Amino acid sequence: MTASVAPQVSVIVVNYNAGPLLSRCVGAVLGSDIPVEVVVSDNGSTDDSLTLLRATWGAEARLTLIENGANLGFAKGNNKALPHTQADYLLFLNPDSVVEPATLGRVRAFLENRPDVGMAGCLVLDPDGSEQVACRRSIPDPWIALKRILHLDRLGGSRGRRLNHSLEPLPQGPIEVEAISGSFMMVRRAALDEVGPLDEGYFLHCEDLDWFVRFHEAGWKIALVPSAGATHYKGSCSTSTPIAVERHKHRGMERFFRKHQAQQYPRAFGWLVIVGIRLHFGLKALVLAARHSWRNRGRKAPR
Repeated sequence: MTASVAPQVSVIVVNYNAGPLLSRCVGAVLGSDIPVEVVVSDNGSTDDSLTLLRATWGAEARLTLIENGANLGFAKGNNKALPHTQADYLLFLNPDSVVEPATLGRVRAFLENRPDVGMAGCLVLDPDGSEQVACRRSIPDPWIALKRILHLDRLGGSRGRRLNHSLEPLPQGPIEVEAISGSFMMVRRAALDEVGPLDEGYFLHCEDLDWFVRFHEAGWKIALVPSAGATHYKGSCSTSTPIAVERHKHRGMERFFRKHQAQQYPRAFGWLVIVGIRLHFGLKALVLAARHSWRNRGRKAPR
């Protein structure tokens, strides 16, 4: 496959300190069984990920590297890459994900045959080969969140919608879903042009959920293609600053609720939800800080 062949899928990878996983991710994409191009949008990485990428794939004509010089966030980092793509299908792929050779071709072929579907995902696996929990899921709402906090969603007899469907039997063929994994989102360009790009008001987390809702509101369906697979080494790019990650996550949750759901509830209930999100972040931050302090104390203890 040569660089002169027009790509059938343009793959956008936003990198922030993914280390050697970035080169592995890009290599897997370039090994796809259909013509592809890869655009890496780097958010000011300070590790060796770009050095390794250039050493391994620097001569690859199908690779474009954009250096943003700062951490712009996931949404803005992806949007920066859009003008550099040319295919009718775009894959938004996390740098800690490794696709199988047939994955991009299978998902693209499904979208070709289903013009009503604007976005599709694949079967996203954990490194141990099990289905990752966010692979097929519902759009979260306050009641789903409450059930998760109270662990009621783990009970077999729990009524109402579940957030994740990974414990349900894997479908034999493509199915329509409310939401897929944000680590692998293949989007029809015509749908993206209608819906618009990712909302840059989110820095990290929940921008994918926002997009799913907007796709549904515009009349586009979202689907899962279980015959296509990828392994996601989840969280590999954000382990060094867990409290900051939680802060961005909870800010994203609040923005998502305000933007898409608050108007469905009485104002007093909406404020309770927002206070609950902020309290939940406070508790998570305290736990993470305590763990960090305990680890440091253990390192400094005399032996």
